[in-house]
Amino acid sequence: MPTSIMKEPKIVFMGTSEYAVATLGALLMNGKNVVAVVTAPDKPAGRGRKLSISPVKEFALFSSLPVLQPENLKDGEFIDTLKEIKADLFIVVAFRMLPSVVWKMPPLGTINLHASLLPHYRGAAPINWAIINGETKTGNTTFFIDEKIDTGNILLSEGLDIFPFECFSELHDRLMKQGALLMVKTINMLIDGSLEQKPQSHLLGSSEQIKLAPKIFPGDCDIKWGEPAEKINNFIRGLSLKPGAKTTLTDGTKNLNLKILESHPEIVQHNLVAGTIVSDSKQHIKIACKNGFIDVLSLQLEGKKLMTATEFLRGFNILPYRAQSTQP
Repeated sequence: MPTSIMKEPKIVFMGTSEYAVATLGALLMNGKNVVAVVTAPDKPAGRGRKLSISPVKEFALFSSLPVLQPENLKDGEFIDTLKEIKADLFIVVAFRMLPSVVWKMPPLGTINLHASLLPHYRGAAPINWAIINGETKTGNTTFFIDEKIDTGNILLSEGLDIFPFECFSELHDRLMKQGALLMVKTINMLIDGSLEQKPQSHLLGSSEQIKLAPKIFPGDCDIKWGEPAEKINNFIRGLSLKPGAKTTLTDGTKNLNLKILESHPEIVQHNLVAGTIVSDSKQHIKIACKNGFIDVLSLQLEGKKLMTATEFLRGFNILPYRAQSTQP
């Protein structure tokens, strides 16, 4: 890599989600030479199945940037278009895994932004899993992409404290802003020749196990009421507001499927079966777990809008019901 670069490199930006939009916006606001954007193809969404565009595409069009939307990242026409652009650098945020023919193309490499302190929490859902696992600190990392997922040499990282009752959506937004600025700093240091690479293996202790952050599927979102209150509460926080921690309340004949979006753990001894509901039928809903209760603060019935526990109790008599307990 050259020790200094006299001009801003030509950048192709790749991303899809709102998390990526923040970085793209920061690059443009700081005068970076973004010459094209690669994002996901438009997809049908909603009841009318109208085509929906990604947040990155919407922002790119607003910013008058050329947009590429390949179905297949190995497609010959897409590869030829990238070559014709002759970019110096690719920047990737919240996008698909790139084939080597793509990430090896730019002379300055392909840099990814990942919402964790690598090497920990490699994978598709680092913010969720950091909260679910009860971490008190996370952050962002920039690194050069290589053959595997999130394993390339680290460039910069910056930590961020996780607040005790912070949920996924709140932490996502704080990390999004931090990550955007970290990417700008990374590119500036790349330009002035001060950027250094660090293999991820150098950041691990001899017996330290890497914590992973695999994609979260709908079947992974069921609450296990037999687990401790703090663990359940972290699970609810880590999935709120989306995709949401799920449970089913049943009176033996009817089921109420819902998501718990905000809660508070209460550590207290009791002899109740896990999943037992305790309520004053007016304001409070508590569900028994291994070492106490989960005090439900807000929830969302299937197909309905979010509501507080008080709002929910105005329309439902909760006491005939019990929360079905998925085994831990």
